[in-house]
Amino acid sequence: MLAEYRLTLDPKTLANAGPEAHALLEAAKAQVGFIPNMYARMANSPGLLGAYLHGYALFRQHSGFSPVEQEVIFLTISRENSCEYCVSAHSAIADSASKVPASVTDAIRDGEPVPDAKLAALHQFTRLMVAKHGLPDQAEVERFLAAGYDERQILEIVLAIGVKTFSNYANHLFHTPLDEVFAARAWKD
Repeated sequence: MLAEYRLTLDPKTLANAGPEAHALLEAAKAQVGFIPNMYARMANSPGLLGAYLHGYALFRQHSGFSPVEQEVIFLTISRENSCEYCVSAHSAIADSASKVPASVTDAIRDGEPVPDAKLAALHQFTRLMVAKHGLPDQAEVERFLAAGYDERQILEIVLAIGVKTFSNYANHLFHTPLDEVFAARAWKD
């Protein structure tokens, strides 16, 4: 989904970014090997890109979720927020880096039931947290906990929602073009 209004700010590059944005873009390039289109646009607000990169790294490193579970969370949030860029990018990352079974990734992308019981519980709870603005009911939390997760991981889902909301909303506003590296998993809402 794209916003009716499209931001006209030019993407930042290592050649035209101010000192704060330049440092963030250099770090991102060192980490992923290129500057994703999303980062180049978010760099118009160094605070936005910095908060995103920091929160994303903390989630990846300390959430207690496996790489597969992390992708389920990020894909679920991005699909709930109708972010074409992030669903596409996380689908490609799920395939190549996180090794998520394609049946799981495709189910989330297509709005179908997730074929793994524990991942289905994670997907459902994450979806509810987004849709209900962080107000799950007692039974929803109990189902999540019964699936083998813990209360701390509820807070980690809140972190992931915050991080993905930064990127999802920025992509809506910028109509961010998909990087070629993610093109094989392009997704439209």
